[in-house]
Amino acid sequence: ELTYFTKKEILYAHKRFKNLALEKVGHNRNAKLPMDKLLTLPELRANPFGERMCLIFSSTKNIGYKRFYIGVLYRSSSTGTVYVDKFLCTYSNEFQDGDCTFEDFLDMMSVFSETAPKSVKAEYAFRIFDFDGDDYLGRGDLEETITKLVSPQRFSDRDMEALVSRVLEEADLDDDGMLAFAEFEHVISKSPDFAK
Repeated sequence: ELTYFTKKEILYAHKRFKNLALEKVGHNRNAKLPMDKLLTLPELRANPFGERMCLIFSSTKNIGYKRFYIGVLYRSSSTGTVYVDKFLCTYSNEFQDGDCTFEDFLDMMSVFSETAPKSVKAEYAFRIFDFDGDDYLGRGDLEETITKLVSPQRFSDRDMEALVSRVLEEADLDDDGMLAFAEFEHVISKSPDFAK
């Protein structure tokens, strides 16, 4: 992908990436570092969204399967007897595991560098805050974002509800109870500190 780094900055980023696991990276261009190694970097360790950043920028795809039962009640029309039947359902879900190649790492560092445009930072910040991956920032996403920002302190349920309601009141322009990317981008365009 595109980088906002100079050649010198790219070389420095590669040196930092390689130093995380010298034996694994070496001259292997395709080496992937596990998320726990990446989170040892001070800037990711100190960031409440460090893990989410690794997950969003990871190009490693895995498929997980979930199984669950659905119970169905039905009544026989001839006898009036109620029956319960149960069906096993399975669905797969593709997800990123947070392991990063050097290119993933470079994209992550570049997007949040001082030279990256505010619009690119906004796009990735939105994806990081979208915990459920539905392309909207709903109440749950906003609560999770606020919780991470204020950790280790916690809001009471009542205060959290009031805060999330206030955010939605200010930013939810179409009153659908969630923020689309355009609404998120509109709000942060008014925040001079966002791009820093």
